[in-house]
Amino acid sequence: MTAKVDPKRELRQLYSARHVPELVDVPELSFLMIDGHGDPNRSSRYQAAVEALYAVSYTLKFAIKRAGGPDYTIAPLEGLWWTQDMASFSVEDKSDWDWTMMIMQPAEATPELVERTVREVVQKKQLPAAAELRLQRYAEGASAQLLHLGPYANEGPTIARLHAFIQEHGREKRGKHHEIYLGDPRRTAPERLRTIIRQPVSGSA
Repeated sequence: MTAKVDPKRELRQLYSARHVPELVDVPELSFLMIDGHGDPNRSSRYQAAVEALYAVSYTLKFAIKRAGGPDYTIAPLEGLWWTQDMASFSVEDKSDWDWTMMIMQPAEATPELVERTVREVVQKKQLPAAAELRLQRYAEGASAQLLHLGPYANEGPTIARLHAFIQEHGREKRGKHHEIYLGDPRRTAPERLRTIIRQPVSGSA
């Protein structure tokens, strides 16, 4: 029997992190993505977007397996967060945040298969937000990251440590604040949440 493919194991450097900051090099990968705006804690659209991402990802997984492709574990939910002026980006005020939620996909998730799967999910599961999903390649390159334990609301000191590490190593922040949610945040107690905080930086890892 062929072992199930686990992205967190295959790409360990990207989907595991330590409590101390480190530099990593993030290659171009394929993601299902959906965009939005505003505080995710107050947005029904955000909840619908996450539900659509999971629904399409699982439907793709089963379609690929039925077609003779590999069995695999669904990759973690990830989020890109930013404001128009990143100098004003604050975890205390999320009302002006723009966001892209995304889940990495295997090579077998072709644009044609994704298009068919999205139509199926919209019709059968009555999830209109799925129609806004797109399949896109995304690369971050040199980045700094570390692991945060606990509620999202307590991420401030962890992010500050990461930013201090970047400055101490002579790098500059660039791009969008990136979070990777290890485990399903819809089903995990806040104190048990494990989140990789990642920030693209100038230079090479």
